[in-house]
Amino acid sequence: MNQTAPLISVKDLLILMEAQNLVLIDASFDKEKYQSIHLKGALHVDLNRQLSHIREDASIGGRHPLPDPGEFGKTLGALGISPESRVVVYDDKNGGMSAARFWWMLKALGHDKVQVLDGGKEAGLKAGLSTSSQTEFPKATSPYPAKEWQLPLADFQEVEKAAKDKDKMVIDVRESTRYLGISEPIDLVAGHIPGAVNIPFSENLDEKGVFLKPETLKQKYKTVLDKSSKNTIVHCGSGVTACHTLLALAHAGMEIPKLYVGSWSEWSRNNLPVAKGNE
Repeated sequence: MNQTAPLISVKDLLILMEAQNLVLIDASFDKEKYQSIHLKGALHVDLNRQLSHIREDASIGGRHPLPDPGEFGKTLGALGISPESRVVVYDDKNGGMSAARFWWMLKALGHDKVQVLDGGKEAGLKAGLSTSSQTEFPKATSPYPAKEWQLPLADFQEVEKAAKDKDKMVIDVRESTRYLGISEPIDLVAGHIPGAVNIPFSENLDEKGVFLKPETLKQKYKTVLDKSSKNTIVHCGSGVTACHTLLALAHAGMEIPKLYVGSWSEWSRNNLPVAKGNE
C-alpha cells in the first residue's frame, strides 16, 4: 500500500482503520452533517475557521485566504497530527473539495503521508465502513512544525502578468456557467480572468464521483498543459476547489502547479479586467 499516493481507496482505508498512527479527518463543510453521521474515529475540521483566515475585506486574499502556517500547525497539533502521522481526509461533497484543500495545506508543510478518500464519505458509507454520531476526542500533541508554505503560490499581480504571457497558463476550474459569466451565485461580478482557460474540476471525476484513472487524467491534462507546472497557475472562486485539480494532477503523477488562493473572489473585487463568454 502506497502511503504517499494522493488518493486512498475505501478498501485500503478499511485495512488502515486500526493503525496506531492514523488520523482520520472529516472536512465536511456542514458540521451538523458530521455530527449526525461520520466515519468512526473521524475528527472534524472547519473550512472557514481552521483552513482559512477570513478577513472582513475579501478584496485582500479572497473569501478563503490561507491561515498563517504556524496557526495551521497549532490546528494540526490539536488534532493529534504530527510529522509521523498517517492522515486520511474526506468530506461529504462530490469529489472532496474541502478535503482537497486540507490535503494541499498539509502537503504544503512537507507532510507526505496524507491522502484523500476517493469517493468521500458517500463511498465509505456504501462500503459499510463503521460510522458514529458520537463526539470524537483527538489525542492532542505539540503544534506541527510549520514555518512556510512549501508548495508554489501566486498572487494576483503574478496572475495578471501570466494571463498575458503566451508561455504561461492560467486555469480556472469553476463550472463553465460561472467562467462564461452566465451566472455568478457567490461573488459580486460574473466572468473570468482574461486569458484564463476553463477546465471545470468536475471533469476530474467519473459518473460515480471518483477520480479518473491516473493515465486518463495525465492524457487529459497533457493535451492542455503544454507549459511546465512552474508556468501554470490554477484558481477557482476562493482557493478551495482549485486544490481539487491540484490533487488530480498529483494523482496523475504530474507536478503540482502554482495555486492562486485569492482566485476570482479577490480578482473580481480589485477593479481588474473581466472577460465574459469565450474571450
